[in-house]
Amino acid sequence: MQATVSSIHVNGWFGTHTKLTGARWIVGRVLGRDLDAERDRWLYVGDSTNDEPMFAAFPLSVGVANLFDFADRLQRWPAYVTALDRGRGFVEIAESLLAARAVTG
Repeated sequence: MQATVSSIHVNGWFGTHTKLTGARWIVGRVLGRDLDAERDRWLYVGDSTNDEPMFAAFPLSVGVANLFDFADRLQRWPAYVTALDRGRGFVEIAESLLAARAVTG
């Protein structure tokens, strides 16, 4: 069994799956798209060690500030880290995206 710590729970699974392999599968299966071919068009936001494969794969990646709680365990960091932690960090990103959308129309 594989296991990793999230900011709010422990994830456990059998096999060699990661969030990245799961994302590739679901985007291909549900959307009929090749995630790797368009990963520069996606934004990934995460807050824990189990997000590390996604941070490594996506040039547009954001870590929520409580990621610093796991600094000694991370090898790959996101391109950007929010100023705020936990839910407030996710709100920070959402508000930034909405503000950018309003400016670009």
